[in-house]
Amino acid sequence: MITRNPSLTDQVKAHIKERIVRDEFAGGRIPPETELAADLGVSRTTVRDALSRLEHEGTIYRRQGAGTFVNEPGLQIRSRLEEIWSYEQVLEDHGYVPSVRVLSSHVGPADSPTREALNLDADANVLVIEKVFLEDQNPVMVTVNRIPTRIVSDAEYADDEAMPVYEFLEDHCNRTLGYYLSEIIPVSLDADTARVLGVEPGTLAISFDEIGFDQNNEPIVRATSYFRDDLLRFRLIRRRSGA
Repeated sequence: MITRNPSLTDQVKAHIKERIVRDEFAGGRIPPETELAADLGVSRTTVRDALSRLEHEGTIYRRQGAGTFVNEPGLQIRSRLEEIWSYEQVLEDHGYVPSVRVLSSHVGPADSPTREALNLDADANVLVIEKVFLEDQNPVMVTVNRIPTRIVSDAEYADDEAMPVYEFLEDHCNRTLGYYLSEIIPVSLDADTARVLGVEPGTLAISFDEIGFDQNNEPIVRATSYFRDDLLRFRLIRRRSGA
């Protein structure tokens, strides 16, 4: 039975998506809305909203007069770029067994790009947390999070640097990460990052340079991530405008 907390539509969407991934729908055909609503104990409107979200993200498609079906190409999208997720979840979605190791954690002056991104004064300090994410001990990605020390309300965070940054912000800064403004940048890896990722210096990689904003639209974290594209690929579905 589906409960009503936190989001009924999201729970129904996740439930249907899990059944799709498990190949539980014969012939890839999604049952009618009324049948799904009865099975889950929710309204038909809730099911319709959940299916609309799945259709928008490319997991299912509707065929006029025939019904609703699983979209096999859409299942190749493991992580949706417009959503905030933990990198552990990203690795799990790609079939890996994830782990995380904190490489360093220190307080120091904010560099110029961070000061500009987070609207910091020239003498502002930031907490810098650098982590590597692994699958079966193979490094897949490196992240660097920079958080202004003025918002760190809890000094007892030494054992929590490995947690996802949105959880760290909630637990130790009393801030909720609302969204990221992200740039996807091709980079040539420097010697230190390449060494951590186990590749040659100068190897081409994809990087996310992101500014995270809280519930009040204030920038609270600058995050930079580097990915080994031989182990991890991001895909998306692009549609024509208005389609």
